[in-house]
Amino acid sequence: MTTSEHTAFDFAAAESILLQACRLVGLHPDEVEMLRLGDHAVFRIDDGQVVSRVGRHADRLPSVRREVAVARWLDAEGYPSARLVTQAEQPVVVDGHPVTFWEGLADGEQYASTHEMGELLRRLHGLEAPRFSLPDLRPFDKVEQRLERAVIRAETRAYLADLAEELAAQYEQLEFALPPGHLHGDFNVGNVLHDSEGDPKVIDLDGFATGPREWDLIQTAMYYDSFGWHTEAEYADFADGYCFDVRQWSGYTVLRSVRELLMVTWLAQNAGTNPRAAEEVEKRVETLRSGGSRRAWAPF
Repeated sequence: MTTSEHTAFDFAAAESILLQACRLVGLHPDEVEMLRLGDHAVFRIDDGQVVSRVGRHADRLPSVRREVAVARWLDAEGYPSARLVTQAEQPVVVDGHPVTFWEGLADGEQYASTHEMGELLRRLHGLEAPRFSLPDLRPFDKVEQRLERAVIRAETRAYLADLAEELAAQYEQLEFALPPGHLHGDFNVGNVLHDSEGDPKVIDLDGFATGPREWDLIQTAMYYDSFGWHTEAEYADFADGYCFDVRQWSGYTVLRSVRELLMVTWLAQNAGTNPRAAEEVEKRVETLRSGGSRRAWAPF
């Protein structure tokens, strides 16, 4: 029985798993700090010298193994991305939870510029595909898995499930403008950080898949026009860096709605242990129902 099957995956549970994994690889941290809790718990160890990712469920193991393969592929290609801590065989598995250890990039989170993001994404999409296989992008699988486990109101769960079914039908009808290929899968400003030398690097490599390239462009666009987290000039710099503006594509609003659904269900995973997250989920669902502004969504 794994930890995730008999206890909540909260800070205390994730930290316990992390400390066990540290002992297995010979790390003896003086300090650990949780950065965020979602599909993984992400920890900064000893002022950011090492960053660790602890998988929420045992079913994360295949994607984490793929993440390790992706990291090695990108390293061999000389692409600027997160690097594994080399002294450990990875992933480490504790009570079924996969744990990985990464080189820290800098003190704190220093985000790349949107132009750097666009250039890095164009460069990533331009790489020759890896020799190992990547799964097809299946965004609605995550929605289903999250809703099965989320501690939320039955009415909320039913609404989100119905919305997912509706959007899945629309998604299947989309005609994409860009050629398909390998994807980062979760490309946004939070996943492109400057290292200690001031150079941008791409992190969070576990979502790599094969599918429409528009998927990697959508978050930066919606962070601008739905949430106001980027300025108009910043978004223009991103589109210029990538050499394509996904907001001008006919399927943009459908893909944006799919991403919004994923944002809500991602947060719903924490509703059972975090009252603030539970409240935010209900607020977000109300805006989805009413068509209201997303600018009141609080970042998590």
